[in-house]
Amino acid sequence: MSASEDGARGVGVNAPFDQPDSRGSNGGSGQLPLVVISCQILRDMFARLLPSDVVSAVEYMDYGLHRSPALLTEAMQEAIDRVEEASLVVLGFGLCGNGLSGLRAGPHTLLAPRAHDCIALLLGSRQAYANQCDETPGTYYLSKGWLEAATHPLQEYERYKQKYGEEQAMWLMDEMYQHYERLVLVGHTSRDLEESRSEAQNVARFLERWDVRYEELLGSDEYVRRLVEVALDLSQADGDFVVVPPGGVIRAEQFME
Repeated sequence: MSASEDGARGVGVNAPFDQPDSRGSNGGSGQLPLVVISCQILRDMFARLLPSDVVSAVEYMDYGLHRSPALLTEAMQEAIDRVEEASLVVLGFGLCGNGLSGLRAGPHTLLAPRAHDCIALLLGSRQAYANQCDETPGTYYLSKGWLEAATHPLQEYERYKQKYGEEQAMWLMDEMYQHYERLVLVGHTSRDLEESRSEAQNVARFLERWDVRYEELLGSDEYVRRLVEVALDLSQADGDFVVVPPGGVIRAEQFME
């Protein structure tokens, strides 16, 4: 994932929500309906981990919104505001370039992982991400979701080439990727890695011009699993999560150490 992509508009993948077969209250509190608004790269994990009998609605946002945090904030606020009944709204995002900063809870309670971006969610914890950063700071991460969303350096280069021409596109790529050391494909199962390997290696071959090496890593669904558990019982929320009460506003400072 790269934070340097140019601006692009995106819309919610679903219009407006995927409705599970059954509806229910927030299991742990017995009071608030549970609504999930998430980045689409977490779709597979939420599909496995969310108990459908307690989820009122799920909406997955277009990954292209990450290219402009202001647009991400706007689209997420619109999604929150579309929830008519006071609910516990689970945000399947990290802070993501301040994309969550400024979101207003309105009548709802907001719950988000206290992570700077989605990589910690793919790796399983903030500590796992910190360990990887300490080991190799200049790392670009890919996942099945990011590849499906066509969000990676090779796609980025093609987009720049169409917009600016080949010479300018390569200059931009050089400015953005000359300091990277490795490309890591993160999967949660061996099958994930197998299904994504060919496309990820195509990206890796493109990055070889900057001496970027290719690696694979088995991630974990533990952080998303804990997010679901906290959503079902807010009393379990700890320092890995941000909880904003009705009338509150998400601030970037809440995600800082």
